[in-house]
Amino acid sequence: MAQIEMKMPTMGESIIECTVLSWLVSEGDKVSADDMILEVATDKIDTEIGSEFNGVVTKFLVQPGDVVAIGSPICIIETQDAVEGAEDSEEEVVKELENEIESVASEVSEPIQQSNSSRFYSPLVMSIAQKEGITMDELEGIKGSGMQGRVTKDDMLAYLRKGRKKSAFNFQKEEFKAGQDTIIEMDRMRMMISDRMVSSKRVAPHVASFVETDMTAVVRWRDKVKDDFFDKYGGKITFTPILIEAVVKAIKAFPMINIQVEVPRIIKKGSINIGMAVATPDGNLIVPVIKNADQYTLAELAMKVNDLAQRARDNKLKPDELTEGTYTISNIGGFGNIAGTPIIMQPQVAIMAFGTIQKKPAVIETPEGDLIGIRQKMIISHSYDHRVVDGSLGGLFVKQVSDNLENFDVNQAI
Repeated sequence: MAQIEMKMPTMGESIIECTVLSWLVSEGDKVSADDMILEVATDKIDTEIGSEFNGVVTKFLVQPGDVVAIGSPICIIETQDAVEGAEDSEEEVVKELENEIESVASEVSEPIQQSNSSRFYSPLVMSIAQKEGITMDELEGIKGSGMQGRVTKDDMLAYLRKGRKKSAFNFQKEEFKAGQDTIIEMDRMRMMISDRMVSSKRVAPHVASFVETDMTAVVRWRDKVKDDFFDKYGGKITFTPILIEAVVKAIKAFPMINIQVEVPRIIKKGSINIGMAVATPDGNLIVPVIKNADQYTLAELAMKVNDLAQRARDNKLKPDELTEGTYTISNIGGFGNIAGTPIIMQPQVAIMAFGTIQKKPAVIETPEGDLIGIRQKMIISHSYDHRVVDGSLGGLFVKQVSDNLENFDVNQAI
């Protein structure tokens, strides 16, 4: 009989430990390789850990709330060959699952209505249902994509994204209702964002520079190629990859913006890794990183942006996809904002925000003289750490980004 200790897997170069959030299986459950069995949190992301073996989980070695080092044992799995013939009867399995549902429901403050069926729901799914006010009848109507039709966390998130009313901690537009004050507990992600933002403002004296950019050529080119791009690559080309390309070219011209500070040292980074801020459905913010962004074509950048943004919203990013950023952008134009002063992602030294693109009257210089015309304009704001980035570098860098966009090659193929 083979009893194997499964260990906490590596989750990115800079991650040395994580916090156990919940087990997605119970002791005695049969699992297959890559089945999700454990949910953990790092300082960057919540993620699920898959089983490395086929077999039965016989013992948990860590519990929710434990801080576990990477490489430490987390559970014991009895491999498949050691449990042949040890299948439980169907009645015993059903009874065990019903007991687990009852156990989980008894731990929440307002238990949801119990099911008369034998469908299994993990503690995580039950917790989401409780938080979102999903009734058992509603829960049983959700199609499951897990083993034997189980409802997974991804199924729950997909269901909520389709328009179901969100929980009280909601940053989206909603109608005000008069009444008593509502106390909303900050979730772990919001607490983490809060700590990081305060820390960044405390560490780095922020200064901002602004330029207004003529995006007419970019807008016209995108409108011309977007249908062909979709036909060729199966995805949309948004403005974000074009903005990232302009930033990458500017970093090559001004590499001292691509630095980090470890007082008393300044580290000039050897890679250009662009973080892009993505708003998640729950109102939080996450920043996936495109590593070695200078090595991608514009089409490749577009597909990378689409992939990371979608998986960020679906909470499917890998921990190492949130690490090692050297410069960050935020496309606030998607919210209709014309400008903003974003907070630097430490230990980086600068961040750029791109406002909404608007039609404006502008002076156009021609060989026959100046004319008034309609142009597509956008404001770019650049926040930087004044300890190491002087106004000249900060201002010249954002102007270079603007120049790159205004001189965009409209004849390039996709």
